[in-house]
Amino acid sequence: MTDLGTGREAEGTPDPSAASPATAATAVLDGPTAVIDPDTAPPTEPPPVQWAPAEPAPKKKRLWLWIGVPAGALAVGAAAASLVLIAPGTAVAGVPVGFMTAGAATDAISQRLSATTIVLGPGGPSVTGAQLGATVDARALADAAFDARPLWNVTQWFRDAVDAPVALDAATAEGALRAALPGSFSEPIPAKVTFTGGAYAVTPAVAGTGLDLDAITTALHDAFVAGASTVTVSAAPVPVAAPATTVKAQAAADQLNAMLQTIGFYVGDERTVPVDPATAASWLTVTPEASGSYAITADAAKIRTVVDGLPAAVNRPPANGTVVTNSDGTVLETTVPGADGRTLGDTSGVATEFASQLAAGKAAFALPVTLTPASTTTLQRLLEVSLGEQRLYLKENGAVVDSWPISSGTAEAPTTPGHYRVNSHIRSQTMKSSDPNNPYWNYDVPNVEWVMYFNGDEAFHGVYWHDNFGTPSSHGCVGMPNYRAKQIYDWSPSGVDVWIHG
Repeated sequence: MTDLGTGREAEGTPDPSAASPATAATAVLDGPTAVIDPDTAPPTEPPPVQWAPAEPAPKKKRLWLWIGVPAGALAVGAAAASLVLIAPGTAVAGVPVGFMTAGAATDAISQRLSATTIVLGPGGPSVTGAQLGATVDARALADAAFDARPLWNVTQWFRDAVDAPVALDAATAEGALRAALPGSFSEPIPAKVTFTGGAYAVTPAVAGTGLDLDAITTALHDAFVAGASTVTVSAAPVPVAAPATTVKAQAAADQLNAMLQTIGFYVGDERTVPVDPATAASWLTVTPEASGSYAITADAAKIRTVVDGLPAAVNRPPANGTVVTNSDGTVLETTVPGADGRTLGDTSGVATEFASQLAAGKAAFALPVTLTPASTTTLQRLLEVSLGEQRLYLKENGAVVDSWPISSGTAEAPTTPGHYRVNSHIRSQTMKSSDPNNPYWNYDVPNVEWVMYFNGDEAFHGVYWHDNFGTPSSHGCVGMPNYRAKQIYDWSPSGVDVWIHG
């Protein structure tokens, strides 16, 4: 039987005695350990041998994993990049942005525009896009380029360049250009609006000079789109109109002159206290604004001096009126105009309010007034002729206010009884008639005055050819002395009632 220990050494197996307690073979004993005398102890069998545990199997080498992981990661990275990068061959306004993210493309576009240089005339000074305040919506352009042409979409590779609208900040650009070529600039003179001779007149605007910002913007855009870093533009001055143009000034003057026609303090529709143009103009200031329009301002302190005098001009007691009517109640004439009484209210804020109103272009100020209504007296007038008495009565509301003798028509041409109304007034005329067969109807009387017709050819009128009043003497008319005829001519408006009776 081969010695196991020798055999292990022959096989190159380490000595178990030299092994660590964790790997060495161990004998298993049952019960307590006893001390044996070798002289008296019976022969015994050699103790059984415990085998050492088997060596673990060698691990398999998985080289494929170490080789495959980098290649897989590269593939995943490429796929991810295709989702965030812009397609190759893409250019935005001459700026190549292929294989860039939208953020990187934004920076590239902005930097390129800022660095683009404008040369002002051959051999002249230069300014950059940054100095001109040039802007482009680089982020929107980059996002649009990525949206339309992502890297993964091979059909969008190497397509035409994308245009990029360029804008200049006018104030920044003008400042840079003035600094570069100060001799090309002169200030325009705005039109003026001034009050002269009772009205507002205009002094025309005068144009200044400057450089053509539109042409410079176009040149910068074209150079940017073409990918050029420098471009030369004309430095010849061009006219620069004043924002406050002659046309705008004339419109302001027209508005002001229209205001002067109506300016004042009103009670209802009545311009109770007009304001003369010179006084109004002393309140107003007309100033051109940066936008070119004209601002109107008013001085409340100057308005206040007029407001302080308003009570004397506005306050009044009611004035009762009188009107003439006929029997139908129709007003024929106002003999005494009535007027409501009025009392001016609180005026502490009027000057300030009117100043604000004038600045807005409104020239009629409605005053705070309390009205006291006036009463109206109605006079129903009547011309009554008594043929039996040969007398005229003037009546108002049924009462006789005056009376005198008249001459009505004779028996050959009697005055016709009835109710009539005066229908016309004639200051003077010739009355005539011609009848070969009846001498009574042959007459020609010139300069008959104060004539009022009421029934066909029958009229009230003055008589200068006789004084036989109280006796019928006419051809149907009602005659009286001239001064009496004038009296009723003025007293009786057209439409007044006439009553002829026996």
